[in-house]
Amino acid sequence: MTDPRPLVWPPAPIRTERLVLRESEARDRAAVIELLTSPEVNVYLGGPRPRAELERTVPEIPGRRPGFFVVELDGAAIGTIQLDPHAPEPPGHHRLKAGETELGYLFLPQQWGRGYATEACTAALDWFADALPGEPVVLYTQTANVPSIHLAAKLGFTELERFEAYDAEQWFGVRPSATQPG
Repeated sequence: MTDPRPLVWPPAPIRTERLVLRESEARDRAAVIELLTSPEVNVYLGGPRPRAELERTVPEIPGRRPGFFVVELDGAAIGTIQLDPHAPEPPGHHRLKAGETELGYLFLPQQWGRGYATEACTAALDWFADALPGEPVVLYTQTANVPSIHLAAKLGFTELERFEAYDAEQWFGVRPSATQPG
């Protein structure tokens, strides 16, 4: 489904107290590959991808699309945030009605536990609420991924349902837009 109010992309870099969220650049390719090959990062995402495959397939400028932010700390990429259209559901499911944009995030393991994901996701969600007032955002994670569920709660997501997929129980939540249509 195409939104009649497309996002203006790329936005000016979003600055928080410690981080910068910005459009991807060529210098981010190594960090993106590191994120996708990390066993720790991908434990709840189907496992790491083979480095050789990613070296061949990741474009020179990775993630060059609306809604893909690189999270930078002191000039170095430490993660990514994605605000993407979420995949259509199989017939009989009603998750798409909760919202058409899905939040995703990946951070390098050495940066975990420092509040960067909360800070960066909050900034991205605030930007999204200003860009598309009234649009909710959804989030999926495995119920086994307790830190991700805690982050979702901090960000204002509420659980709508749990379901089985990919041989694991999944958590599905929604965050109403902080900005209501005017």
